[in-house]
Order: sequence, then C-alpha cells, then structure tokens
Amino acid sequence: MSQSAIEDTEAASPADWVGRSETRDGQLSPELAGMMGAATGHPAAGAPACAAGMPMPWLWHWAAFPEFVPMEGLGEDGHPRLGGLLPPLPYPRRMWAGSKLAFEGRFAIGERLQRRSEILSIVEKQGATGPMVFVRVGHETTGRSGRIEESQDIVYLEIPEQFRPPATVPAPEAPAFAEPVLMSEARLFRFSAATFNAHRIHYDVPYAREVEKYPALVVHGPLQAMLLIEAAGRHTGQNPSRFSFRGIHPMFHGEALSLMGTPDAGGTAIDLCTVAAAGHQGLQARMEWDG
Repeated sequence: MSQSAIEDTEAASPADWVGRSETRDGQLSPELAGMMGAATGHPAAGAPACAAGMPMPWLWHWAAFPEFVPMEGLGEDGHPRLGGLLPPLPYPRRMWAGSKLAFEGRFAIGERLQRRSEILSIVEKQGATGPMVFVRVGHETTGRSGRIEESQDIVYLEIPEQFRPPATVPAPEAPAFAEPVLMSEARLFRFSAATFNAHRIHYDVPYAREVEKYPALVVHGPLQAMLLIEAAGRHTGQNPSRFSFRGIHPMFHGEALSLMGTPDAGGTAIDLCTVAAAGHQGLQARMEWDG
C-alpha cells in the first residue's frame, strides 16, 4: 500500500508552497501492470510481459503511487481537494500540462519504489483565455534497479463559458510512422481506473460537456505520452535516456488519434506527436537516448 508523509504543513499562501515536499512509497504490482497493459494496448504494439520481475514499460511508474483519498476528500471535478502537496489556488480547472524526465536504469514490475515530490515554483501568466498559474513539481523516483527524475508542470485556469480551442499545429508532413489508436469510452475508463484518476472529464460525458465545456471526453495526456514512448522504442529499438512532452491541444474520445514520429537527423532522438482526425497535433513529445 502506498504511504505518504507531507512536510511543511503550516504553508498558507501560494508562495509558501514552494519547497513543500511529500514522500510516498509505491509499487506497480503484476495485477496493476496487467490493467495498464489492457488500457494502453493497441494492434501495432505487442502485449507487454506483466509478470513480477519483468522490465516495467516506460512511464508506467506513474501508476505506482495512487492517492487513497476518501470520497469526502474529492472535489466536484473528481480530483483530490487541494491543500495537500498542491497549493489551493482560486482556479477551478487543473491539468497536467507536460513533463521532462531523465532515466537511469529501469524499474521492474513488482519492485518497491519511493517517490519524493517537491513544489519547485509557482508562476502566474496571462494566456489567450485569461490568467493561469503554472505549478512545477519535481519528482525523484527510486528503486533497487533504477531512478527517474521528473519535472512536472500543472496548470490552473478558469473554465470558459464555452469551449474555445487553442490554435492548431498541423501534423508532420512526412513522419516515419503513423499508427491509429482508437480512443473509446472504455479505453479512457480503463486508464482512469488503472491510474486511480477520478477526474470526471475522462469518463463523465455530461460533466465534461456541461460543466467544463468540452465537446467530448478528454483523452489523458499521460496516456498519450505512454503510447508515444512505446511507439518510439518499438520503431527505434532504443531505450530512453530522456523524454519530454507537452499538451498543445485537447484530444477527445470517439475517434482514433494517430501516433507519429520523425527521427532527428543527429540519430539520437525522435520527435513525436499525437494527431487528431482533423489533422492537428494534440501532444508533442521527444525521446532521446545516449549514442
């Protein structure tokens, strides 16, 4: 069972949250790994080996630290209420905007892990749709066979009166591969279940449309990142030393998105993205490996 210990419990203002930290113990059991494999699988990828001791697929460590928040500890959106590790800012929408990761070694399924998380910065910005706040969280995840350092950007912002999509970025003209993956309600529900993510925009259509003003269920950014890093490894035959991603346009259920990759000319990286049926990019990513 995951355990947590939060430091600096007297933080009051948002600025006081910088330096706040939390340490958690976790594990990706074979059973949970099987759930992840079922949620992320698609025809172009082989079924991962999910037995204890097998190499953990990249980024699956995200599912190893579920937050066991009681029902009364959830907000209307399904997220845990703010004020634990994350600061209680006055914005109703909260999203995982992107991450940068560096890998040493590789975790195994069933391995005991520990993650220390710290609030690194809190920055307010003015976006096209109004004010927003970026909270950067640093994570160091360690185990017997590896270590991952990650900086994660969480964005807080207002919910608009109607859906206003961001500017679109067209798909790459000549990617090395383009693989469609259907984004159904069942896939999004399974991924939410495997990651213990109760954010209602991923499984509650009336809430997503009527409250948060999206046209459909929102495809998880971490799900897209996992699909892209798996495809990158499969097509290059390389293991990542570094991986980064950022969401630039929400992706929605009910149609296939395409996984696309274009190798860098230097031979030690590949640029990646998910692409909607309409032809625009959703998540941009880059995987690098040591030459």
